[in-house]
Amino acid sequence: MSDYSSFGSSSLDSLSSSSGFESSSRYGSSGGQPSSSQMMEAVKQQIAVANAQELLSKMSDKCFKKCITKPGANLDNSEQKCLAMCMDRYMEAWNLVSQTYTNRLNKEHSMQGGSGSGVPSGLM
Repeated sequence: MSDYSSFGSSSLDSLSSSSGFESSSRYGSSGGQPSSSQMMEAVKQQIAVANAQELLSKMSDKCFKKCITKPGANLDNSEQKCLAMCMDRYMEAWNLVSQTYTNRLNKEHSMQGGSGSGVPSGLM
């Protein structure tokens, strides 16, 4: 049975609090502005956290609706097994879609000769 508790909201909260926007001391004692690469990294990190939160929310909602027939204080064995299998399948499907999308972006980016926005023309 899979244990997704280590990927709970507390770890997501700690990720979001380390976005890089909360402290100017991170960019030096002179209080200077972050460089564009630092800003880009902070934005990428925030997007990754938001995507993880959305994934967990959707997975929880869909698997709860599918597996929990009579909500109560405890889960019976069949509900636990159903939730574990549902979450595994959901994660596998999400990873496959993510990997396929990334491969498509990389392929289209290389076909453009490394220039452009990095977003496929059909998705803009």
